[in-house]
Amino acid sequence: MSGERPDLRAIRAAVERQRYRVTPGVGDMARYHADQVLDESHREVLGPLLPASGASGVVQYGGVVVAEWGNAAVPEMAYSVTKSVVSVVAGVAARTGVLADVRAPVSDSVDLPEFSDGPARRVTWEHLLQQTSQWEGQLWGKPAAADAQSRRPGTRPGTAEPGSGWAYNDVRVNLLCLALTALLGASLPEVLRESVLEPLGASHTWQWHGYPNSFTTVDGRRIPVVSGGAHWGGGLFVSAHDLALLGRLLVLRGRWRGQPLIEDDWITRSWQSCPVKPDYGYLWWLNRERRIFPEAPATGVCARGNRSRHVLWLDPARDLVIAAHWSPGIGEFIGEVSRSLPARRA
Repeated sequence: MSGERPDLRAIRAAVERQRYRVTPGVGDMARYHADQVLDESHREVLGPLLPASGASGVVQYGGVVVAEWGNAAVPEMAYSVTKSVVSVVAGVAARTGVLADVRAPVSDSVDLPEFSDGPARRVTWEHLLQQTSQWEGQLWGKPAAADAQSRRPGTRPGTAEPGSGWAYNDVRVNLLCLALTALLGASLPEVLRESVLEPLGASHTWQWHGYPNSFTTVDGRRIPVVSGGAHWGGGLFVSAHDLALLGRLLVLRGRWRGQPLIEDDWITRSWQSCPVKPDYGYLWWLNRERRIFPEAPATGVCARGNRSRHVLWLDPARDLVIAAHWSPGIGEFIGEVSRSLPARRA
């Protein structure tokens, strides 16, 4: 925009248009979910599915909600938006010193059979966070090779050396969830609640699920392990309001009321380009080359799931947070909203 003042009228008009863009078929979540999964085998759903209530979202500018649509207080399945929340929990582990070196092999700090042999011993925390681990194996009954997403153009086969190639793979993100649970000695929802969402004043309506068979044992205690998405059900169920709160924390570089919930350095690392996938950071998508959302500014980063029908968009340059569920055409919407706001800083 040419002026220096936000055009709130234009933002609210864009929200009114977005209100009527609704993902079709989500009234029958079991059928909808089955249609989304392209795997040829191991398709069985393990975790819970949440019926959709409809499209919803929040536009937050300068920490204030200036517009919303649908019922933004109702939790929805977040799909792969969950992955970026896993990155936030890893940031808590880094802030507390439990995760001291992301470039160290995972096997140096946790004793898990999944990291005991061959190339798996060379997989680092950073490899898992950047989806470059190339790990091959089976977890919770699902082989890494079964995830059809890992055979998209631009990915590398799992036989490659850790760090040499990128592949979007839910089994490997679930492996990161397992490793973080073992490292922290607590479930990821417990850490997220106590260290992040409760200090932010989030609601108590959100949930984070794994599978009936996803558990690990730490010091004799059986701890549930959540999933990093909804590929086989489960993952994070969260409202747009609560997602926007989390987004605000990150735009503020991890500080909330004077306290560092996430270190500034972790956010910087999370939003740095992966060497073999420039549009990707630590489980965050980066729009610097405008390949994720061509209509949106290059200053934004995002969490996104289910082909961008669920999005948490952060643009620190505009002090902007957008959280949306079941909202198609979100790139066009982000572009409309962004053009209505001044870019405050580079």
